[in-house]
Amino acid sequence: MSIYLTVLKCEVCFLIFCKTIGLTTLVLVTSTNLSKFFVLMMTYNIYSIYSRHDYISLRSASFLKSYMATNEPVLDYAPGSGERMALEDALRSYEGKMTEVPVIVGDDQHFTDEFRYQLCPADHQRQVAKYHFATKELIQKAIDVSQKVRPAWEKKPLEERAEIFLKTADLMSTKYRADMNATSMIGQGKTIIQAEIDSACELIDFLRFNVQFAMDMAKYQPVCTPTDTNYLSFRGCEGFWAAITPFNFTAIGGHLPSAPAFMGNTVLWKPAGTAVLSNYTFYKILREAGLPPGVINFLPSSGPVFGETITSSPHLAGINFTGSVETYQRVTAMVTKNLHLYRTFPRLIGECGGKNFHLVHPSADVTQVVYHTIRAAFEYSGQKCSACSRLYVPHSLWPQIKDMFVEEYKKIKLGSPLEFDSFLSAVIDKASFQNIKSYLDYAKENPNLNIVVGGVCDDSKGWFVEPTIIETSDPKDKLMQEVCCLLMLLH
Repeated sequence: MSIYLTVLKCEVCFLIFCKTIGLTTLVLVTSTNLSKFFVLMMTYNIYSIYSRHDYISLRSASFLKSYMATNEPVLDYAPGSGERMALEDALRSYEGKMTEVPVIVGDDQHFTDEFRYQLCPADHQRQVAKYHFATKELIQKAIDVSQKVRPAWEKKPLEERAEIFLKTADLMSTKYRADMNATSMIGQGKTIIQAEIDSACELIDFLRFNVQFAMDMAKYQPVCTPTDTNYLSFRGCEGFWAAITPFNFTAIGGHLPSAPAFMGNTVLWKPAGTAVLSNYTFYKILREAGLPPGVINFLPSSGPVFGETITSSPHLAGINFTGSVETYQRVTAMVTKNLHLYRTFPRLIGECGGKNFHLVHPSADVTQVVYHTIRAAFEYSGQKCSACSRLYVPHSLWPQIKDMFVEEYKKIKLGSPLEFDSFLSAVIDKASFQNIKSYLDYAKENPNLNIVVGGVCDDSKGWFVEPTIIETSDPKDKLMQEVCCLLMLLH
């Protein structure tokens, strides 16, 4: 992964680095006469001193001390299993159905004149969602609404906010698990296992572990003296956060807006148009779990319009971004240009693409090399920032590795994600398909490159690209940059 500015590599650690992005404020209160019980209660939320002196919740205090998150189990969806039947029912419920997705500002839904369609990658004639674009005026209205609801949301005790997000996780684990997976499969081309580990398990884990990390942070209090009592309180940022989320992980789509919201911030969420159905499903679950209107505003929109509107607002407090290097560079440039406008210095958190590799040692187990490289390179058609796209192989092992690649390649099924034995499916959209195809055309015409397996593209029904392995001896070839579905071999 390429990391820019104040960025950490692991999304699940978001709340660990909240301290580095200004979510902590040390509040000193001289208090020589407070009772010990009152001091203990203050440890949980400093706002009790100012406006919540009557808030005493032993249940919340106990919860704060004892909560421990556990990883959501990955279900196997064996034929005839309950989860398999529930998922099949959910998939059938979306057949012949196009979901209309509004812009949501506060508690109001807006259906604008400008809209787009989310298409099924494996069947691009199938429109899975019609989503409306937020205008500049609606984005500005969302900023205004976010600032109106921010004080009350920030003052809500941490344990009360935690209950909302834990309820969201529970609803996703049970009532809406099949819907989250089905919308990711249909709309984003994820196979059954890729949907399960992402839109169900990882997003549930984000929500639960965020709570644990926040509770752990809240336990710490600074040293007190016999004459002075010091308190540490966690506050949200002054302003709003913008979350610009990607198509390739439903979990990241849900996590980037929900993590700052959990810490007392209000958020403007711009989902990727190619993931809008699953993201909208998650947003509705948040609201059902009790998230107040206006805390997270759901704003499908044009990238330039959204970017220009948020970066020109003096209330911008931070941006959570996952996407391309080029887009993030534009966002940071706009923030830099407008730095004199802001009430505070906006926090910028960006995760961008990478060019990951496997470096094979001569002593390596060939079977392990082949199996793990195929999974790393071609799961979800390589559309992950963590996907392996370069393989450096010693000459001594190349013949064995090549032969095994060819044999294992025959077992890989490229097909619809609705066929549960598919290993991978179509790439996300027409632009991605055409980009990959242009690189494959280049590879076929270049005498210095050898296509070992794959190389076929077919967009007659869906945007299908065969997983492709290309052999080269030039480490500076242009295909050594990030391209989905291609694995470059250098030996």
